[in-house]
Amino acid sequence: MKLLQNQNSDNIITIDGPSGSGKSTTGKLLAREKAFVYLDTGAMYRAVALAASRKNLNPEDEDALRELCSEIDISFKQGSDGQKVFLNEEDITEKIRTPEIDMLASGISAVKSVRQALVELQRNAGANGKIVVDGRDAGTVIFPNARFKFFLNATLEERAKRRYKELVEKNLKVVYADIFRDVQRRDRADSSRELSPLRPAADAVIIDTTGMTIEDVLSKISSEIELMASSLT
Repeated sequence: MKLLQNQNSDNIITIDGPSGSGKSTTGKLLAREKAFVYLDTGAMYRAVALAASRKNLNPEDEDALRELCSEIDISFKQGSDGQKVFLNEEDITEKIRTPEIDMLASGISAVKSVRQALVELQRNAGANGKIVVDGRDAGTVIFPNARFKFFLNATLEERAKRRYKELVEKNLKVVYADIFRDVQRRDRADSSRELSPLRPAADAVIIDTTGMTIEDVLSKISSEIELMASSLT
């Protein structure tokens, strides 16, 4: 498996949080604002989940998933309308944003062989810094020594509403009650798994994004980064 990314400089910003907390949108905008590389670790697990689904692999079959990870290529490429995710040169950006892949990715992300393969790629991508990394263990496992760490959260109701709105805007037929339960199950699975559970790093800045706009969240993070940077000089 290969991950294609450019990287330079020495700053690493991690943004962790549960589904619907706003970390991905914030991460993209922050990376654009700072001219950093943006790495969506969740998209990588979704890509593996999609590949596993297509091969009808058991999501708990560690050996099969290890072999799968050695066979596929995941890459991120900048398009005219934002960053695209590719699996073996196929644009899967929209295909990995479904409730089914969301839940499958949660299970697959708990498999040790998958996490080992992807964490290695993620660390390589951020080896030289100047990168914004979002996910669920970016600040605790992937880059525990990152200079700037954030953990975004919001109420379950707020996050379910955001997820529902996102899917409706993509013309997908979904029911809010189903989305609410999916987000709730994902929270439970991500927080209780033995390997790299979802939790804020001890030194992360925790931001409750309930009722906040993306612009508000971005402004808060930018202010915190400036404050931390000044305290380190």
